[in-house]
Parts: sequence; structure tokens; C-alpha cells
Amino acid sequence: MIYVFLADGFEETEAIAPIDMLRRAELDVVTVGIKNDAVKSSHGVPVLCDMTDMQVKLDECLEMIVLPGGMPGTLNIEANPVVQASIDYCVKNNIPIGAICAAPSILGKKGLLEGKEAICFPGYEKFLTGAKLSDKKVVTDGIFTTAAGAGMAIEFGLELVRVLCGKERSDKVRAAIQCAN
Repeated sequence: MIYVFLADGFEETEAIAPIDMLRRAELDVVTVGIKNDAVKSSHGVPVLCDMTDMQVKLDECLEMIVLPGGMPGTLNIEANPVVQASIDYCVKNNIPIGAICAAPSILGKKGLLEGKEAICFPGYEKFLTGAKLSDKKVVTDGIFTTAAGAGMAIEFGLELVRVLCGKERSDKVRAAIQCAN
């Protein structure tokens, strides 16, 4: 199971595109609303989530968590104790974490990107404590996949598929959506 955390003020493209890529790869993706199952994006798009943060279970079924960016969505996700516990659980159990745009700052503030290659939305680099800033727009280092911003949301989603299922499945999804390499 893959949890994609959504809070009021999330960037819709950074959430929906990765959800779409992961579901096209036939993975079990669950959208998790912070505090409520109905959240509103940073541009006012309402989204009904599969469940709320109070229903999250951290167990052997968890395959990945995904943190979309956006403002104030990133701050709302960061402030949530369930998200923080989920990050800690993933780190302890070597479970992949994806974060895009401003959301890598959540990982950086926790010191999790120390010595890791990472990228984020311009201006948030100061929060990537100890990270090696990448010139790539999407990068995976260890369990962490980070991406620059909304324009890279499909590539981010395809990289998450690669991390979980391998290059062949990621390439198959890429071809199905006619996305140039």
C-alpha cells in the first residue's frame, strides 16, 4: 500500500500525476486526507480522499509514502503527527519516501537528507540540511526520491514506479501515456 498524504493547500499536479502513474502501474495507492477526507488544493480544487490520517496503519503492508508540495499544503502535512510518524516508520523500516517541490524540506528539517542527493523547488534548498543538491529534476538516493516541482510531476510518478517495480514497468507506463524519455 502506498499512502499519498493530502492536506489543504496541496499542489494538485504534484499529487494527482504521481497517483495516476502509480495506479497505472497497478499499485495499491490510497489518498490520505489530513484531518478530513475532503481537502482543497492550493488552487481551490476539492478532492475527496480514500481515508483520513486517523485511519493510517503503519504495518508490513506499507510500500511507500508520497508527500506532495504546495503551500500551505507542505506546512500542513509537516505539522501532522501521523505524517511525522509515517516518515519515521519508513526510515526505520527502509521503506521508500517520495517528496516533491517544497515537501523535501520536511525530510531535510528532520536531518534525513544528510549526505543524500536531493532536489526541491527553488528557494527551499536552505531546508535540505546536509543534502548534496542535485542538478537533476528528479533524483533517488537510498529510500528518498525528491523532485523539483509541478512540471516534473509525471517524471516523479514514473520514478516512484521504477523504485517500486523496476525500469521495465516504469517504461511500460511511460509508453502507455506517450511520454517522451
